[in-house]
Amino acid sequence: MDAEVTLTVNGTQQAVTVDTRTTLLDLLREHLGLTGAKKGCDHGQCGSCTVLLDGRRVNACLVLAVAEDGAEVTTVEGLGTEHEPHPLQVAFVEHDAFQCGYCTPGQLCSAVAMIDEAGADGVALDDDEIRERMSGNLCRCGAYPNIVAAIAAVAR
Repeated sequence: MDAEVTLTVNGTQQAVTVDTRTTLLDLLREHLGLTGAKKGCDHGQCGSCTVLLDGRRVNACLVLAVAEDGAEVTTVEGLGTEHEPHPLQVAFVEHDAFQCGYCTPGQLCSAVAMIDEAGADGVALDDDEIRERMSGNLCRCGAYPNIVAAIAAVAR
């Protein structure tokens, strides 16, 4: 069965007709051509598909698109532009916080939300707190020290 889903994606309203079993990740990648969020494990365990859903980080592979009708979604493509990148994007480059880059979109989206969450909770983000709060985003290349350094540079 198909259903129409209307989402605001990276600031632009999008209306898409999808099968009711379509995940948010598949809607973004296959219907809207936004391939930044990656399909890694497709089980919510790696974090490579992390996007912001109404400002909160979610694993897009676990969310049914029809359940989020009317929601606001921000993907890595919506964090910044080529000429005005998000401060975390700049920090990831400056700290060499990626190697193959596969996990980077999810890492960036998760880090944006994590910094917002910590600020709202009044939590200081030391390196251990960053590692704990980013534990849902895996990096197979092992760039964790640089990822933590990049996030810390922006968070502090």
